[in-house]
Amino acid sequence: MNDASSVTEDDVDRLYHKLKKEAEETGYHLNPDEEHTKTLVRSLLINGKRYGYWACPCRLANGEKKEDLDIICPCDYRDADLNEYGTCYCGLYVSQEVMEGKKEAEPIPERRPKREKRPQHKTSQKSDQTTIESKGSMPIWRCRVCGYLCAREEPPLVCPICKAKQDRFERFS
Repeated sequence: MNDASSVTEDDVDRLYHKLKKEAEETGYHLNPDEEHTKTLVRSLLINGKRYGYWACPCRLANGEKKEDLDIICPCDYRDADLNEYGTCYCGLYVSQEVMEGKKEAEPIPERRPKREKRPQHKTSQKSDQTTIESKGSMPIWRCRVCGYLCAREEPPLVCPICKAKQDRFERFS
C-alpha cells in the first residue's frame, strides 16, 4: 500500500478540523476554499507518512528532517507570505483580509533559498544572536510576554508559545 492510499477521508477530515481550530485559536485562518485546503491537508498527511514530518506539499523535501526544518508546516516563510501576499506559498493559510474578501491573494515568489546556499540550523546555545546577526542574515525578535526568541525578517503574527499578537514583539539586541 502506498502513502497516498493509506490516507483516508476520515484522516483528512480529522486533521482539517484540528488545524482549523488551532489556526483560529492563534489568530490564523485556513483557506476558506475547503476543497483546496483538504487537498493540502491530504498532502501533509502523505508527507507525514513518507518522511515522518509534514513537509510543505508545494515544495520538494529531501527526506532529511534537519535539511527540511524550514518547510515543515507551518513553514518559516508563512508569516512573511501572509503579510506581503495574503496567503502562504501553498495557500493553506490566508490573511484576515483575504478571509474577509477585502484582499485578493497574489502569486507568491519562492522565498526558500537554494539548497546549497541555505543556512544550517544552529543547535549551539553560545551566542546565537551574535552568530545570526553578525552574518547579517536576520534580526532577532523577542516576545515581551513570554520571552520567546525567533530570527526572521519580521516577528510572527502570533507567538507560538503564549499566543501574543505581533505587536507584542520587540527587536532583540
